[in-house]
Formats: sequence, structure tokens, C-alpha cells
Amino acid sequence: MKLGMIGCGAIGSDVAKAANDMEEIEEIYVYDIDEEKGKKLAQQLKKIHFKKVEDFLSVVDIVFEAASQQAVYEYAEKIIEAGKDLIIMSIGALFNDEFREKLVQKAKERKCKIYLPSGAVAGLDGIKAASIGGLDEVTLVTTKAPEAFGEHFDKRTVLFDGNAREAIKLFPKNINVAACLSLAGIGFDKTKVKVVADPVIKFNSHKILAHGKFGRLRAEVENLPNPKNPSTSYLASLSAIAVLKKIVNPLQIGI
Repeated sequence: MKLGMIGCGAIGSDVAKAANDMEEIEEIYVYDIDEEKGKKLAQQLKKIHFKKVEDFLSVVDIVFEAASQQAVYEYAEKIIEAGKDLIIMSIGALFNDEFREKLVQKAKERKCKIYLPSGAVAGLDGIKAASIGGLDEVTLVTTKAPEAFGEHFDKRTVLFDGNAREAIKLFPKNINVAACLSLAGIGFDKTKVKVVADPVIKFNSHKILAHGKFGRLRAEVENLPNPKNPSTSYLASLSAIAVLKKIVNPLQIGI
């Protein structure tokens, strides 16, 4: 399999290094708007080549995005139209209902798959299963250190309390987990989100609370921040790598 990648930041670099060690992946093509960053990564790993998306799209089997919501808007439709599968990390871009439905429809027509890694949260398999029987309420509480938001606070401060759609608009780099949770469960407008900055904590905390006909679900993860980027959790990188491993592995575990 040949892999294309958009974005060579913290998550992109982690995934590129893991993909470089996978026997099933023959070649990796990377692109970043910061060309020096992309070329530097390509020099470090033997399977990796730096090329623009337009140049590698015809030769790859799947494209991994870990750049930005803007990158999703710019490239996702082109990737699907080219008949390639797509892994999206900047899931917040899909809160645009019209854009998301257009992608899904094109993927059906081209017989492509769009993969959304669970990122920094746990419990999405349970939410997906529970949604079939009916969910009454889903809440996400995200707590991070103030520097993750580029701010300074002396005490625990609630930055946002509302629905997922508004949270994603206000915190596009910090709350991709809300987008994934919304799509797995009851949607952007019904999913409740609270965003908290806490100067005491040394981890990124994501707590999911849900109840419905299935019963009650409570899942909480306390993630260490990615050492390359404090606004994202290291588990987000591991989740992306797990999706890539699942795609190449004949043994499928979980939903």
C-alpha cells in the first residue's frame, strides 16, 4: 500500500514514523504547507518522499490528513473524487453538514471509505452501539492546561458550556473529539460540551457521560499532551496509528 499524508506536525510526524516501520506500506508521500518541515521529515525516514498533494494523489491508495480544517476543505473532495480512501484527523471540518454530506455521497459513488480516528477519547464504540437503541443525552467535558488554549489562568476556569457545534467553531484546534463524539452519537446540536482550563493539571482530560435505553456510560481518559504540541494529546497520534494498522490488518477488533 502507498500512503499520502497532508500535515507534518506533531500527529503527522508520529504517524509517518510508525507507517515507515509497517511492512504493508511500501512508500509514503508527505506534504505540508511549511515545505521545510515536510522536506525535513522526508530526509529522516527511508520510505518518505516530499511531494505536493496534486503530484502524489494518482499513485497512493489512501491519504491521511493531520493538518487543519482548512486542509480538509481544500483537499478532501479532490481525494475522494480521485477514488482514494481518506483518514481525517481535523474532524471539526465535518460540522459543516452540507460539506460532510457531499463527501459521504461522493465516497459512495467512488466506493471509497472515510475514516475518522477516535482521537484522544475512549468509549466511542459504546456510543455508536448505544445510538442504535437510542441515546437521550451525551456530554463531553474537556479539561486542559491554559497553555493549550494560548491563555493564562490562575484558577480553574470554564471557557465554554454549550453544544458541540459552537464548541468546534470556538476551539477548532482543541475540540476535535467533540466532532467525532457527535457523529458517533446524537449530532452536533444535541451533544453537550464543556471546555475547562485548569493550571493545576498536567494532562488533557476528556470525560464522556451518556445515558439512553442501553443504560449509562461513563468514560474518562487523562492524556499526557503530545511533547511536540501541548494542545493535542499523545493518544490522538496513537489513535491515528491504530486506524492505519486496522486498515492493513485482516483481523478487525471492535466496531
